[in-house]
Amino acid sequence: MSEEENIEEASAEDDWAAAMAEQAIAEAAPAAAAQPAQIFPSFSESGGKASMMNELDMILDIPVQISVELGRTKITIKNLLQLAHGSVVELDAMAGEPMDVLVNGTLIAQGEVVVVNDKFGIRLTDIITPSERMRKIGR
Repeated sequence: MSEEENIEEASAEDDWAAAMAEQAIAEAAPAAAAQPAQIFPSFSESGGKASMMNELDMILDIPVQISVELGRTKITIKNLLQLAHGSVVELDAMAGEPMDVLVNGTLIAQGEVVVVNDKFGIRLTDIITPSERMRKIGR
């Protein structure tokens, strides 16, 4: 082995020894000594929850468009022009399937139709989580 190789090997061993010593120190220190990063405000701090509610109050009166989609279909303009009173348009959704609830065009839930006092409504059966929405956007 050349002198240069010996120096590199000794250096690598020193690095390994230093890493092992650092790990031993970290394991010996109590877990409570680690402090969490203060990235997000804590609700337990005085005024944290109140200020968050004040910020939320600013957007509570903003109107949004909610729509319920029964299904979709594609037809030609020729067939569209032939539609008349009483015509039936076949949709891609099956009877009994949950309907999509969209807010400003974004799917947020699924549900089933209910009738209350002669008015249609929708009972939400599944709420789409933010992570699921992001996954669908990524497709």
